Amino acid sequence: QVQLVESGGGLVQPGGSLRLSCAVSGLIVRINPMGWYRQAPGRERELVAQVSSGGFANYADSVKDRFTISRDNAKNTVYLQMNNLKPEDTAVYYCRGGLVWGQGTLVTVSS
Repeated sequence: QVQLVESGGGLVQPGGSLRLSCAVSGLIVRINPMGWYRQAPGRERELVAQVSSGGFANYADSVKDRFTISRDNAKNTVYLQMNNLKPEDTAVYYCRGGLVWGQGTLVTVSS
């Protein structure tokens, strides 16, 4: 059974940083594509970043040069480092792998 558990969300001021973690069980992150998505109030869920099994990463245009997706194969965990956060980054962030979603973690960017 695949389980994904996100953590690391919270309240941050504009320009600040957060690192989200996605602890994975039942699925090996090293050999599976993994992604981070987000859903803001009243909007559809959208892809933020994903990393292929080969380690290739791609990003939504809105987060390029600010967000970085990475994985720790030893911990079987995927991360999303978010820098220079903006109010429009406010959303629930979800991890996805193996067609399974995590429960989400809320990120609020506000002064």
